Amino acid sequence: MAIITYLTQIQFDFGAVSLVQQECNRLGITKPLIVTDAGVKAAGLLDRVRTHLTQGEAAVFEETPSNPTEKAVRAATDLYRAKGCNGVIAVGGGSAIDLGKGVALSATHPGPLRTYAAIEGGAARITAAVAPVIAIPTTAGTGSEVGRGALLIMDDGRKLGLLSPNLLPKSAICDPELTLGLPPLLTAATGMDAIAHCMETFMSAAFNPPADGIALDGLWRGWAHIARATASPGDREARLNMMSAAMQGAMAFQKGLGCVHSLSHSLGGVNPRLHHGTLNAVFLPAVIEFNQSAPSMQRDQRLARMAQAMSLDGPQAVAPAVRQMNRHLGLPSGLRALGVTEAMFPEIIAGAMRDHCHRTNPREATAEDYAGLLAASM
Repeated sequence: MAIITYLTQIQFDFGAVSLVQQECNRLGITKPLIVTDAGVKAAGLLDRVRTHLTQGEAAVFEETPSNPTEKAVRAATDLYRAKGCNGVIAVGGGSAIDLGKGVALSATHPGPLRTYAAIEGGAARITAAVAPVIAIPTTAGTGSEVGRGALLIMDDGRKLGLLSPNLLPKSAICDPELTLGLPPLLTAATGMDAIAHCMETFMSAAFNPPADGIALDGLWRGWAHIARATASPGDREARLNMMSAAMQGAMAFQKGLGCVHSLSHSLGGVNPRLHHGTLNAVFLPAVIEFNQSAPSMQRDQRLARMAQAMSLDGPQAVAPAVRQMNRHLGLPSGLRALGVTEAMFPEIIAGAMRDHCHRTNPREATAEDYAGLLAASM
């Protein structure tokens, strides 16, 4: 039985950030906590959001780490309660939005966050009592603004996914203007994250034709515009299409992801300083090659359809094209350039085998397969 569910209210346009007070009013948020990070604040984007909050003073938590942690969720939740907040406005990339979701859960549900992790059977414990979240992305990458999950590093060091329809933001304000001027390397890394979402969810064997269609269109938009967005930070058309690709990747990945993400989630827990989108870009070519023999990939001609969306000559060109794009964008050539060593493989593999994305890869991966994928990505 396929369960296909869409989605939430999305405001998408240049200047859409001006609607934040309207969305607060619609959702009954009278005292919001803004969850963001120091980079967003330094870029002036926090002030741009606050300018449009015309009814009352919002509390601000700006200490979101690059990979959000359970410790940071606790700190933000303490502020949420101390200020009497009744909703969250998450402003930033996937880290700030995921942290905001963690606060919305933690402020309304008892016990440690790990008890709500998908691999701990926690999805059923996440109720509709979750505080409302308005998500305002400032990068075009994770698509967390329309995703039902949050990835957080727990106190025990594991990077776990909290997954529930109740974690879906009640409002997403997608304003491409907020991404203008994003530095080239961050544009490239977050853009490849969006492309990885579109590609990996399309490769998943689960039956969800609407997700497949959204993912393929998102792949077309992302692949056609990522180089332009990286080279020309002020290119409005490229920025709009990259933000759409990010949104579409997350709209589609309710279908499931796979080994790219089980590896990047695990490695991100081993070394929280590593950027998630960069890891996805590095792992993607090897996983495409690993998946190509999966029965569902061949039956549904998935590589050929991705090649068509990417304007490539044929299915065998897909993985090499991703490697070439990574080089063209200036992303790391492999894991070794990121400081990963073979000695780290056992811990990464153990985490990947436990990750919630492991089960939805189109081809079952063993520990030996993961070792091969890591070696091929070095």
